[in-house]
Amino acid sequence: MQFELASTYQPKGDQAQAIAKLTKSLEAGNRHQTLLGVTGSGKTFTAANVIRNLNRPTLVISHNKTLAAQLYSEFKQFFPANAVEYFVSYFDYYQPEAYIPRSDTYIEKDSSINEEIERLRLSTTSALLSRRDVVVVSSVSCIYGLASPEDYMDMLLTVKRGQTITREAVLAKLVDMLYERNDIAFGRGRFRVRGDVVEVHPANLDDEALRIEFFGDEIDSLKTFDPLTGHMHDALTTFTLYPAKQFVTPYDKLNRALGTIRKELDERVAFFEKHGKLLEAQRLKMRTEYDLEMIQEMGFCSGIENYSRHLSGRPPGSRPYTLLDFFPKDFLLVIDESHASVPQLGGMYEGDRSRKTVLVEYGFRLPSELDNRPLNFDEFMGMTNQIVYVSATPAEFELRNSIVGNTTYIPHKRARIGQDEPVPFAVAGEGANGANGPGLRVSRVDLPVAEFDVTTPGSPLVIEQIIRPTGLLDPRITLRPLKNQIDETIELCRGRVELRERVLITTLTKRTAEDLADYLRDVGLKVRYLHSDIDTIERVEILRALRAAEFDILVGINLLREGLDLPEVSLVCILDADKEGYLRSQTSLIQTAGRAARHVNGEVVLFADVLTQSMQKLIAVTEYRRRRQVEYNEQHNITPTSVQRAVQESLHTILKGRELEESVVREAGGDFSVTEVLRELEEEMEIASANLEFERAALLRDQIMELKSGVGIAKIDPGRKPVRYSKKRGKKGAFR
Repeated sequence: MQFELASTYQPKGDQAQAIAKLTKSLEAGNRHQTLLGVTGSGKTFTAANVIRNLNRPTLVISHNKTLAAQLYSEFKQFFPANAVEYFVSYFDYYQPEAYIPRSDTYIEKDSSINEEIERLRLSTTSALLSRRDVVVVSSVSCIYGLASPEDYMDMLLTVKRGQTITREAVLAKLVDMLYERNDIAFGRGRFRVRGDVVEVHPANLDDEALRIEFFGDEIDSLKTFDPLTGHMHDALTTFTLYPAKQFVTPYDKLNRALGTIRKELDERVAFFEKHGKLLEAQRLKMRTEYDLEMIQEMGFCSGIENYSRHLSGRPPGSRPYTLLDFFPKDFLLVIDESHASVPQLGGMYEGDRSRKTVLVEYGFRLPSELDNRPLNFDEFMGMTNQIVYVSATPAEFELRNSIVGNTTYIPHKRARIGQDEPVPFAVAGEGANGANGPGLRVSRVDLPVAEFDVTTPGSPLVIEQIIRPTGLLDPRITLRPLKNQIDETIELCRGRVELRERVLITTLTKRTAEDLADYLRDVGLKVRYLHSDIDTIERVEILRALRAAEFDILVGINLLREGLDLPEVSLVCILDADKEGYLRSQTSLIQTAGRAARHVNGEVVLFADVLTQSMQKLIAVTEYRRRRQVEYNEQHNITPTSVQRAVQESLHTILKGRELEESVVREAGGDFSVTEVLRELEEEMEIASANLEFERAALLRDQIMELKSGVGIAKIDPGRKPVRYSKKRGKKGAFR
């Protein structure tokens, strides 16, 4: 199926030449190319047009979940008839297993899986195996281990109307695919049986289930239905069911793996005993034998991914299977905000290995756990095909590699690719020579597409995109002293609020962000804060609420940088701008200032007593860009206008369940926040009672009764049906 781009507007400004040049370079077979575009110039729309032109499966990598969610929403709108998937870590909370020898402290793995994100991950793998018109928006999770695509394909179950197969054979296959039988609580990844009727809720679907009706040993009919209402949708002739989990292994491989795990265990225990490490030997034997019993009896165990090398039959030291293995060889890779994403891709391997090496040395895990890891940078680059780097401030790695004839990649000069680069190697619109001398050559916007050289070895493949489709100029830069910066910020915020515009404020620490938000709230402003302690879905909701005018001011640290599409924001206040460092580096300042580039009244206020080199660079680049943009607008008689875009239903599918709960409670006359607290307290009370902690259970019971009494629902109205609440809620916290 062809990619069908749905858009009410055509490429404008620099977009048309950028699309044509990127397409020309990719069709010529060049491996690396860079789109060097200013904030707000429509780089995502440019990428969407390139994907449409090439018509190949595409992986879009972003360096954080918030930006990935925004990109997912945008590509979903651009390609409504195609498969746009979202693949990020499914942990709402993740504490990795670790051991600290100095204090003899073992930290057990603890995590909370978001079931809806898990469904989206399963939907991603199933789409890649069944069609080519797929765009996957992913975080760095795409380089972490998954099951082998071959094993995944072997575990598929395809049923057809008229097929001769027993009901028992279908049920056995579903169990092998890790579906659970539950005739009462029917949900995703479960099936139920009623006589000759088997109903399955596919793990990769949210609002559709399958009904298989048998007549003897023959499938009589296949129908899809709504699992909530039971209403029938369509009668089908064939349907393919995908595994309920991403780590699935055929039975024969599972038995073989049990043998190889035991062999490695015996060798490792003998090693510890030989060197007099009896505690480590006993610890490893006890833990591994327990896991082996669980795998043998249940087909699964906690931390089964640590045995992935044995389960997939890979040799020691080999790379794991990842999402990249599910793509065909000719897929296109787009690395968004590459100056931040590339270092992140390179840094995952080292951090993971250092933690697991300690676990192996002290007998908590077998050495094969070291092969359950993310890809290292060399392996990642070896699995990619053609790459488009997208950034307003690309690093040296991207630009040095974006030349004709480079079929591999030029390693970065830094000792570790995982290090961040605070000074960008180039900035869109910084002039012919820029900060790095005449050695950097960029395809300027006035260079005709026909003259863009994509065949001569060594020719640069860096395409510039400075002019915005709306004619907007870069935001004005204003300097103010540090003294009274909070009071001045308040006055600036009030001025923008009166105009119904939004404000971003960046601080240096989480504590400062929270305290400043509280202070602004005390003086009567509607404000919230955003930082890394807030979970993925709530971050997206906060940004949507800002756009929807539920509040006017957002205080943050480092998340208010790359890629956030907030057209209503007209003012960015950067506190302590002269504190030179990572958060006030040249790259950070340019990216943060770009958040005000989508509004006609865009302004950036820097509070500083000293003019640092990073600030000087920001001011110089901004002045050059504004000069170029004004000239273009005058030549083409363009009047700048703010970006107009509806508030996106970002991650709507993820939040659908919560919205449904809220609507049900509202219809029943209840308060959703109160009922959520009641549900959580009742759940804690049941757990305490089950653990024989009766005093705690009684205390929780009293709290529940007091809360019910306080809101007037101590007794249930006999004229109203009681509302039941779902208990499938993950706990919040840090995430990977």
